[in-house]
Amino acid sequence: MTEPAEVTVVAPEVDPEIEALGVAVERRAYEPGLAGRFRLVVTATGVAEVDRAVADDAERAGVWVNSADDPQHCTFILPSVHRDGAVSIAVSTGGASPALASWLRRRLGQAAGPGLGRLAELLEEARRRAQADGRPTASIDWAALLDGDLPRLVAAGDLDAARDLLRRATG
Repeated sequence: MTEPAEVTVVAPEVDPEIEALGVAVERRAYEPGLAGRFRLVVTATGVAEVDRAVADDAERAGVWVNSADDPQHCTFILPSVHRDGAVSIAVSTGGASPALASWLRRRLGQAAGPGLGRLAELLEEARRRAQADGRPTASIDWAALLDGDLPRLVAAGDLDAARDLLRRATG
């Protein structure tokens, strides 16, 4: 298992909500060469000259950098992500429109409905049970289960009925 990232925010002023996340905070202006201390840098000051200087510094140091609203100065982009348990839905526009990516992520999350993570857990249980019984999982019509009542049962919180349906379908 991977260790959680250590996040450091470097800025003269830091929003209390960011501090409340438990990140390290260095209250000061960015100084040339600082990017080389990190493995990954995100610059989002809203001041184009500062963001460009940080991005250039990171690139010179061989550090991955994302410069908000400046895809030409990014060595990686951040998708907009909806998470529910083990399920992640990521949407990216390649930096063209973060607003569109965010809008699409919200719409897809709403369309998927509640309980997506729980649905994944139940499907994993059924899959492991079939494997333990020596049944090939490719022989199970997972699409029919997902196109049928299973997602609705999970979203409604009727997990007993969902498990029963999975037991019948997976043998």
